[in-house]
Amino acid sequence: MLCPNCQAPMSEQSLTGHLSTPVKIDVCFACQAFWFDGYESLRLAPASVLALFRLIGEQGATKPVKPSDQCCCPRCHMRLAPTHDMQRNTRFEYLRCPAKHGRFTTFFNFLREKDFVRPLPPEQVEDLRRNVQSVNCSNCGAAIDLVSGAECSHCGSPLSMLDMRQAQALVETLRQADAEKTLDPSWPMRAEQVRLETEAQFNAFARQTSWAQEASSGGLVGAGLSSLARWLKSR
Repeated sequence: MLCPNCQAPMSEQSLTGHLSTPVKIDVCFACQAFWFDGYESLRLAPASVLALFRLIGEQGATKPVKPSDQCCCPRCHMRLAPTHDMQRNTRFEYLRCPAKHGRFTTFFNFLREKDFVRPLPPEQVEDLRRNVQSVNCSNCGAAIDLVSGAECSHCGSPLSMLDMRQAQALVETLRQADAEKTLDPSWPMRAEQVRLETEAQFNAFARQTSWAQEASSGGLVGAGLSSLARWLKSR
């Protein structure tokens, strides 16, 4: 399948859905986005959500290809329609096929949909300003001038970071899945360690120049995910 945005071949990922049904999705790493046929995003099992969480983190904090307003459905070639949606109290957006063949969503909005992202609180915005003057938007990659504000002037997304409380909620779901022998028994303990270590990093990021530089180039969400992926890889 070709990416609706950059027209490069997408990478197919085989995952597991609810009730152990197979789910295959397509990924464009250059655009940092997924193509979901139909309602595949809603069918993902918790372990598959975690797999995509790690996949996003392993890409590093890089700037995505800028989204185009000419994206077309890879199935029927109709123009994709911008769509705004809400999951719980979190707003997210994506491009959907008018013929309901599927949708194209960025990594950032996928994390929003799964409630993994929250706006950066004012005190942490101030801490970030002490280290860097601008940060690339985690959604569209445009530069956010921290001197003038804490929102992207291009797409309107606020400065955001991973919400590790939601990550812990996923761990609890995975613990239940583990009882059905669908998951490595060590995952709940390991994931709790990840949560604590990552929260410590976020709380001290103002004193970590290298982390601030990574956040500046690739966005706060990307930097946090990269940090998680490195930790998991070292275990």
